[in-house]
Amino acid sequence: MIHFRHRHTDRFTVVGNHLAQHRQLSAVAIGLAVYIQSVPDGVSVTAKALTLRFREGEITIRRALNELEEAGYLERRRIPLGGGRFATRTLAYDKPGCATAPSAAPAAPENEPGPVPPADSGPAADLLARLRAVDARLILSVRDVQRLTPAVQEWLARQATPEQIIRTLTADLPPAPVPIHHPPRFLEYRLTTLLPPPLPVSAPESCRPRPAPLITCDGCERAFRSQVSDARCGDCGPPPHRSVA
Repeated sequence: MIHFRHRHTDRFTVVGNHLAQHRQLSAVAIGLAVYIQSVPDGVSVTAKALTLRFREGEITIRRALNELEEAGYLERRRIPLGGGRFATRTLAYDKPGCATAPSAAPAAPENEPGPVPPADSGPAADLLARLRAVDARLILSVRDVQRLTPAVQEWLARQATPEQIIRTLTADLPPAPVPIHHPPRFLEYRLTTLLPPPLPVSAPESCRPRPAPLITCDGCERAFRSQVSDARCGDCGPPPHRSVA
């Protein structure tokens, strides 16, 4: 083999030979590790997100992620969100042991924004992160995903499926050569103006009107429904007037 070298001046990633020539990792795991090292903080690297990005199946990608976690290139932590809910935070290391991540992020000073957590924290955020797989122009930053997540959660609360939401957000886009200058604003407009109404709530059984009871017509003994106990059917007419002695 003979190398023909090229000196990159932009859009490149430095990868250590400890990864590129790792003897225990599979080719899929090494390739995923290189991809993960090349993307910025906040990009979703869940198995589902990576399955949308690459042609390998989800089982293969999950195995590769487990390899990287065992080798020390990845660390996945469960972060409590409150209310019994948890999110997974992925920590990626260019080299195992190159940094010691804190067990918990320190509290942000009052009136100052805290660090932005990764966006892989729920179905709404995952849905927004996946939009760029449908159309590359719909790429969002971590802050954009966090800002739009409540709007997607409202759609989900109204029983809209993720497929319905993605179809609504990506329908009738401009032709591919035409840029979408501000994807977050574009998506926010659609999420707001096209929000479906809540599904109607069925009335409880006790609140529903009950049908009138079945009674027998005094004239022809035909059964029909009426709230009046001595009523007659429409063919027999009203009951005769009874004089009071």
